[in-house]
Amino acid sequence: MLPAAADYRGLRGTWRGDLLAGVTVAIVALPLALGFGVASGLGAEAGLITAIVAGIVAGVFGGSDVQVSGPTGAMTVVLVPVVASVGPDGVLIVALLAGLLLVAAGVGRLGRYASVLPWPVVEGFTAGVAILIFLQQVPMALGVPRPDGENTAAVAVRALADAGNVHVGGLVVLAAVAVTMLTASRLHHGLPASLLGVAVGTAVAQVGGLDVATIGHIPASLPSPSLPDVSPGEIPGLLSAVMAVTALAAVESLLSAKVADGMADTRQHDPDRELVGQGLANVAVSFFGGMPATGAIARTAVNVRAGASTRVAAIAHGLVLVVVVLALAPTLARVPLAALAAVLMVTAVRMVEFGTVGRILRSTRGDATLLLVTAAATVAFDLVVAVGVGVALASLLALRAVADATTFEREAAMPVDVDPVLEHALLADHIVTYRLDGALFFGAAQRFLLELTEVGDVRVVILRLGRVRVLDSTGAVALADLIRHLQHHDVTVLLTSVRDEHLRLLERVGVLDTLVHRNHVLPGIEQALAHARRHVAGEAQPAARPQAA
Repeated sequence: MLPAAADYRGLRGTWRGDLLAGVTVAIVALPLALGFGVASGLGAEAGLITAIVAGIVAGVFGGSDVQVSGPTGAMTVVLVPVVASVGPDGVLIVALLAGLLLVAAGVGRLGRYASVLPWPVVEGFTAGVAILIFLQQVPMALGVPRPDGENTAAVAVRALADAGNVHVGGLVVLAAVAVTMLTASRLHHGLPASLLGVAVGTAVAQVGGLDVATIGHIPASLPSPSLPDVSPGEIPGLLSAVMAVTALAAVESLLSAKVADGMADTRQHDPDRELVGQGLANVAVSFFGGMPATGAIARTAVNVRAGASTRVAAIAHGLVLVVVVLALAPTLARVPLAALAAVLMVTAVRMVEFGTVGRILRSTRGDATLLLVTAAATVAFDLVVAVGVGVALASLLALRAVADATTFEREAAMPVDVDPVLEHALLADHIVTYRLDGALFFGAAQRFLLELTEVGDVRVVILRLGRVRVLDSTGAVALADLIRHLQHHDVTVLLTSVRDEHLRLLERVGVLDTLVHRNHVLPGIEQALAHARRHVAGEAQPAARPQAA
């Protein structure tokens, strides 16, 4: 779990791309770090410190070559009530204790268990967090004092009720930033929309002489490390916040690393080392006056798209932010708070993958319910309660599905079964078959994916799905991930004997779209074997597209 020379393998050929990616991510991370720091109640300085310290420490010690860590919107949702109840020093103790728990979890090899969360729970959680981030910005966007209260939705409603004290200047800046960000994204995806938006918003406020609140003073240097000033008697009252931050940092970081695996042609991440790296990052942040950090999906995606190949990119992103703080602290102090509110509002809307949410809502009634309940629990209660409710409901739905699928029936033998002799002959032809029996749902999906992604000298993989009794959207997504992984390594995937109800689910979730050709869904093993042999011989011919019953 310690850094090694293998972490930087190939750096001689990739260092230019890594440095460019680091600069690109720093440009994207700057306004987000400022915004998340302000939104948490700790101030813009805390967000910058977190992006710098966590970005470098997690970059060195984390388990992913391309993960970028720092402050995130989900973490601000957890921190707002903590700041309100115990103040900034309490947050530092939370970061320190959560970091130690993350290190212990990584050393205890618990990283693999964070990946069993059902897909609808993850998307519902993300949608709920996006709603909370948007609502958190309402008082700052309107230019009114933040009303008292810990429930974000209730606070936003009270802020809207205070409409008589709204600052028009703040709304003008808000509109200018939002329009700039949306326009920049439409012009070119590579433009730093957030940074451009903040620049335009600041210019509008300065040129127009608008009376708007600004970030204020930002020190032109990093603070010296020191221990958080909290009495031991206050620690028991922080334990619930510590557990929430620990769970959130683990889940969000591992999900981000998993997304990065699918985007980047690099080593697969080590989940246990990733927990250790995030833990050390949070311990370090607590000594510098920052806020708890996690792996950031948006910044990680930018890092990969910008050409990052090693962890030098994440480290460079932190170093670039150090230079920005040293050189531009007076300029950053003049950024209007309404501009940061606009950036976070637009970011919150973009967090929700509306196409993905639509596929889940169309998949099954149980998965649609799971997504909606998790999102509602996130908004109404807190993130830990929401995940707990989602997993509990998913478990009940899975048990019911397994019970409903338990049947006793006489089944005719398959026309051709893969016996050891035939299997040996198929391996000689670089063909391998897998028959899936029983249930492929959220509890088994990750194990299924891990067991089938590593194949040897194989050109065609046949997945026989006729005996799959239970299939949910999480299992279907795992199947899509497997298909993409194998096809990325030039292995053709054929699906055979798919039940009608499962074929409809695979269609709705988009699994069939991941196949190279729709004619790679075949009715039986005989047709699949014949197609595989033709493919190996270079003679595969297109067939009619299968239709869901």
